[in-house]
Amino acid sequence: MADAPWTGDACSLVEAFRRGERHPVDEVRATFDAMDASALNAVCFVDRERAEAAARVADVSLPFGGVPLAVKELDAVTGWPDTEASVVFADRVAMHTSIMMQRLVKAGGAVACAQTTSSEFGGVNLTRTLLHGATRNPWNRERTPGGSSGGSAAAVAGGLVTLATAGDGGGSIRIPAGFCGLVGLKATYGRIPRAPQHHLGNLTTVTGCVTRSVRDTARWFDVCNGHDARDPLSLPRVEGWEAGLGRRRDAVRRRRIAVVDDWGGATIAPTTWAQVDEAARHLVEHLDLRRVDGLDTTLPRMGAAWSISGMLAIAAELGDRWPACADDLTPEIRFGLEATAGRYDATARAKLEARRTALNERMAAIFDPVDGVDFVITATNPDVAFAAEGPLPGTFGGVTVGPGNNGLLTFPANLHGNPAISVPVGTVQGLPVGLQIVGRHFSEPDLLELAWILEHDRPWPLMAT
Repeated sequence: MADAPWTGDACSLVEAFRRGERHPVDEVRATFDAMDASALNAVCFVDRERAEAAARVADVSLPFGGVPLAVKELDAVTGWPDTEASVVFADRVAMHTSIMMQRLVKAGGAVACAQTTSSEFGGVNLTRTLLHGATRNPWNRERTPGGSSGGSAAAVAGGLVTLATAGDGGGSIRIPAGFCGLVGLKATYGRIPRAPQHHLGNLTTVTGCVTRSVRDTARWFDVCNGHDARDPLSLPRVEGWEAGLGRRRDAVRRRRIAVVDDWGGATIAPTTWAQVDEAARHLVEHLDLRRVDGLDTTLPRMGAAWSISGMLAIAAELGDRWPACADDLTPEIRFGLEATAGRYDATARAKLEARRTALNERMAAIFDPVDGVDFVITATNPDVAFAAEGPLPGTFGGVTVGPGNNGLLTFPANLHGNPAISVPVGTVQGLPVGLQIVGRHFSEPDLLELAWILEHDRPWPLMAT
């Protein structure tokens, strides 16, 4: 019997199942025991009976056969809470299961066992809500794991599970991955369908995972990607991302790269930048990358536009509950709704679209095949993780007054739809630092290869140490 959850990555756990060294039932029981004992506040719901039943019949020949899977609070699973991490919807239950979860369970063989905490409506990069309280970073429990996929990141980095779902509308995969020392790939928009019952919204959000290894992430997308007609913007299926790892070195060699310390207008802490720049130099030297200095990488500021469009979706979901429910919301969401109320009309729509068009033009120029670069390397976060209870960087009086410095580094890829990956490259004051690589649309195999090279040349701890 397993005394504790697996300490390696998910791929190695499947291998242990296949060799008969571990059994899925023992693993899921060890997982629940660890969740019960954990002080991270990363888990908000467990489904022991269904998980044990699934583990007993798990097909370990499948890509994630028998692997316990934690599911972000914003991902739908039939019969599980559907709270949006908000007191307002505390009693709501999901009536459907997302296509990503269907594929992970049916085609992947994963065992859905628990739900992880999220920031309210996925709206901020801090996982602290009125419904569940503050989630803790396993590297330092006084610090946040980030958000909105903070519970997922804390659970994976904290040794509770090897895999967890995540989503990224403004950095919510990459920010927690960076803060918790994990791999986080924000794929090209539409790579994994957001069906069923999907609202298009502001066309920034993608779903995916936080993992301990590059191969886990590649395998995840091999299982989950592919068009679904209920999400008309989802992309055709592609294959072979895991199989291609380590075989694309020549494909990424001598590519053009920009290393940018103010991406998105952010100001990066010198100690954080030193770690990122040193790892970037390693890639440049070992792959003979052509570093392009002097390229104009400035971008239009889009934080306000992103916030307004996001708050519109939240206001629509709350409906006539707002403003009576104001006291049941976190300060950041309440302030955001108040600050953006009545600000969206035909004039505002035209202004937002003009700004997004300007950003699209700039991103296209930066990644132009002739005059631009293939990749931009920057930090994932401008500094290490901040306090678990907040306030957010860029706040005043406990409420958000703008997107703040944290998140500026991740917004551009969401607004333009680019893939971007965060990988660990070191620590500052005992807290992880993430390096972010942004590429052209559909370049995920290249980003995974660069991440795989960093992982093999400069291995990182798979969990908090």
